[in-house]
Amino acid sequence: MNQRTPQASKAVWLSRFGPAQEVTEVKEAPAKQPAAHEVAVKLEFAPINPADLNVLAGKYGTLPTLPAVPGIEGVALVTQTGSAGDASLAGKRVLLPHGFGSWRQTGVLAAQDLIVVPETVPLEQAAMLRINPATAWCMLNEFIELKAGEWVLQNAANSGVGRSVIQIARACGLRTLNVVRRGGLEAELRSIGADAVVEEGEQLSQRIAAATGGAQIRLGLNAVGGECALGMAKALADGATLVTYGAMSLQPLRIPNGLLIFKDLAFRGFWVSKWFEKATPQKRDALFARLFAWASAGVLHTPIEAVYPLEKIHLALEHANRPMRSGKVLLHG
Repeated sequence: MNQRTPQASKAVWLSRFGPAQEVTEVKEAPAKQPAAHEVAVKLEFAPINPADLNVLAGKYGTLPTLPAVPGIEGVALVTQTGSAGDASLAGKRVLLPHGFGSWRQTGVLAAQDLIVVPETVPLEQAAMLRINPATAWCMLNEFIELKAGEWVLQNAANSGVGRSVIQIARACGLRTLNVVRRGGLEAELRSIGADAVVEEGEQLSQRIAAATGGAQIRLGLNAVGGECALGMAKALADGATLVTYGAMSLQPLRIPNGLLIFKDLAFRGFWVSKWFEKATPQKRDALFARLFAWASAGVLHTPIEAVYPLEKIHLALEHANRPMRSGKVLLHG
């Protein structure tokens, strides 16, 4: 066991739900010491995800009991092990678990919750693996058994999940048709493996068919809703599945009766938090082993636009809310 004198530790605290910069503040408190089966960790990096911003606003699927430390994911360094712990864990880099609240300099967590990150994975990339790449992998594998060469249709293709879908699909021999909300993104998305890119708008289903040569598309991934999701549904093959994991347009899904009756489409939802709740440790570990391998090889990579120290949380939140960013905003412990 590695004993240390408690030191002051800073964390972002959420006192109420509302506008991000109004409801968060940085507070300082003594660092906690790990109990027998716990470890102490020091934050390396944590991203600001859209889900985090929704939590701050009080508009997410599950909300913490207030006051609380926000932050859905991140990567940390184990600095100390409890009396009953494995001392060899000290110095290891680990993914922070759901519910931990990653926007803090230090904390303690159960040793059994640790997912050790290989040294070959860049720390900044490790911080962003639990949500977006995991969501992409699960949606590509949990609903339809796709064969190499098949097409996957998605919107919000330049989002964090969308980019992960493109990269993972390419690594698995799948092709992607990517719908975006603005022009000027085709070259960038093709550079990471996109096979075709089209913009939202009129006659979307016809333009999708033209871009794929009329291919039978059995899986669609929707993070937008509204008219865009309807256009995608019309482009899917009979018996296909449309998976919804977001609602960027703030418009509901429109499901005409004919798509259910005559095309026999299946409409499903996905939330990676629920997947982690239900997944066995073996299934979870297999997921991360695959993601770690791709991140180590550079196959899976998320662009980063800015990194802010935890104390600059209000500047970081303002940056994360800017439209048309070129990458993620990270917090550094």
